Amino acid sequence: MLAELAPLASARVSLWRRVVAFAIDFGLVSLLSASLGFGVAAQATVFCLGWLVLRVFVVDRNQGQSLGRWAFDMRVMNAIRGGTPDLLTLTKREGMLAVEGFLFFVGLTYFSPQNAWVLLLFLPLLVDCGLAYADPDQQQTLHDQIAKTRIVRTRRGYSLDSKIKNLVADVGRRMKK
Repeated sequence: MLAELAPLASARVSLWRRVVAFAIDFGLVSLLSASLGFGVAAQATVFCLGWLVLRVFVVDRNQGQSLGRWAFDMRVMNAIRGGTPDLLTLTKREGMLAVEGFLFFVGLTYFSPQNAWVLLLFLPLLVDCGLAYADPDQQQTLHDQIAKTRIVRTRRGYSLDSKIKNLVADVGRRMKK
């Protein structure tokens, strides 16, 4: 059990895996918000509550893993003392992401050639996460720096990326036959 929770020696997680894990969580909360919310205020409320449940309470109870992070074998850790961050730290980290994620959701929802200005709603999330690209050593986003957290690989999870890679390789081998 402890071996599952311990971060691996090469603890850094590639950025594409982090983006896809975020996209899984974002997609679930966006679907919930779009189906239950009527109007921007109701959608914002549903989105933020869904985000806090999935990315704070589930993470607190699931050893640092949301559904997206579990699918890709990673977890959020306290960068200073290790272990899963406390609820206040998770709320600070994910509250910032909830606002950025909702702005991104609104931008996707209302985008059209006549409303091209909604592309500006993508900027907060892009700037926040763009900091990870600017710092190739630590790869910490702005919300990670503020909350003093980091994302690390772990043995506990579904290994979705490995399963997809193996499936594609298997299909390639079968097609060669």
